Order: sequence, then C-alpha cells, then structure tokens
Amino acid sequence: MSVLTVPAPWKIRDRTFSWGSRTYLMGVLNVTPDSFSDGGRFSSVDQALAQARHLVHHGTDILDIGGQSTRPGAVGISREEELRRVIPVIEAIRRDDDDTLAQAVISVDTTRSSVARAAVRAGADIINDISAGTYDKAMLSTVADLGVPIVIMHLRGTPATMQQCTDYQDLIGEIYEFLQHQIEDAIAVGVKPSKIAVDPGLGFAKTYAQNLELLRKLSQFRELGSPLLIGPSRKSFIGHILDQPDPRQRVWGTAAACCAAIAGGADILRVHDGAEMYDVCRVADAVWRGDG
Repeated sequence: MSVLTVPAPWKIRDRTFSWGSRTYLMGVLNVTPDSFSDGGRFSSVDQALAQARHLVHHGTDILDIGGQSTRPGAVGISREEELRRVIPVIEAIRRDDDDTLAQAVISVDTTRSSVARAAVRAGADIINDISAGTYDKAMLSTVADLGVPIVIMHLRGTPATMQQCTDYQDLIGEIYEFLQHQIEDAIAVGVKPSKIAVDPGLGFAKTYAQNLELLRKLSQFRELGSPLLIGPSRKSFIGHILDQPDPRQRVWGTAAACCAAIAGGADILRVHDGAEMYDVCRVADAVWRGDG
C-alpha cells in the first residue's frame, strides 16, 4: 500500500491552506442569469458583493466567481460577455471598505485563458477550470506565466453535451488517468506541481449511479498528490435521492454529501450554502480529522 504524502500548503494573501488540517470551503458566486440553482440572483455588482460579504463572514475560505453557467445543457457566451460579468465584481471586492471582504481569496471559474489573465490582473488569486485546460490550449501556459494555483476538473464534452457522455468502462480509472494526464501537461508548461488541485467532476458527465460511486471511492484520488476539491452542492443526484426538484431545497442533502466527501479525503468543498456547510465541516472534521 502506497504512503500518501500531504500536498504542500498554499500561501495566498495572508492565508495558509494547510491541506489535511481541516476542510476548506469554496463559496459559489455565480454572476450569471442562468446557473442551475441561483441564476440571476447575483447578476448585479451590488447583489454579488452582498453575497460575497455574507459568505466570507460565515466561514467561506475562497470566493469562486463564475460568469459562464456550466449547468447541464448550458450554452456558451462570448469572451466579452464573460469579462463584463466577472471583472467588475472582482474589482468591487478588492476596493470594498470591509477589510475581510477586500482581502478574500478569490477564485475565477473560467475555461478561457484571456479571462484568467484579466481576472488575476483585477485581483483574483486562483483559476478554477472545469475543462482542466482542454478547452483553451493556452490556459495551462497562461496559469504558469501568472504563477497562480489552478483547479483542474474532469468532464467530458461541454456543459451542453456532457450528459450524453457518460459511457465509462472504468469510471474511477478513467477519471484518474485524465487528471493525471492534465497534471503532467500543466507541469510540462511550467505550472508548479504544488499549485495544482484536482476535482473529479461530480455531476459533470456522470450519471446518478456514477456520482454515488465517485463519492464512495474519492480516497483513490489522494494518490495524485494534489489537494482534492469536491463540488456536491445542490446537484441533481441529490435531488434524485430526495425527490426534490428545487435545487435550493437540497441543503440537507448537500450536507450529507459533504460529509461523505470529507470522509473520503476532500480538502476543499465548493458550496452555495456557506454558513450551513461551515458547521457541517466543523463536525465532520472533528470526527475524521480529529486526534482522538
């Protein structure tokens, strides 16, 4: 049995992310009109700022700002539209009078290298690319040039087509192999290994049964040696279990999925309900990361 090494800490702004010590929360801030559970709720800068402030004051460690919906069936938008949605929000956070908000760690959820570059220039700290650098061939080299951490995620197809791309021979093996390959590609163009996190893509090109299998076998991805991000929040597999069509009514189901992810070794949870999941993490960390 291989001995797992703990990934090197990330030092961002005045924060140190010490992987393994506790679970970190990435709060979703969708500045989109059409995201699956909160589309249109935070599409103005003032609305986005208010939500960002709420998240950082209720235990959220990273704000993940996205201008392009990645829900199943979502259609793409132009680069100009994505920039128009995302950059003003980052700039407003950075100049806010609330020091806790102004110094928040910001991740940008984008697949475009040009958006990544503009976002970092505006004050973002991390790039979260659902395509793992496969949609824009310049992404990985851009991240290397910027010197920021990147989260690389597994999916197949595009958000518009991904739910027709769920035919796997070996679900865990194929996801693992893809992530390993993209880690190697990133390192090859100059991304430091210590600045790569991985996300197996819960809900992206996965069936209901495959999402559950993924949660059961998360610990296998620890062997990649990178921090592990999981995004179970409000997703349709939870709605399926609960017979709950409204994503915003899936908070308790999300809590259970977050516990499963922490038990499986997740380092970061990407969630909508920051305050509620902060309490979930505190209890789950005491159980699975405690010294007792």
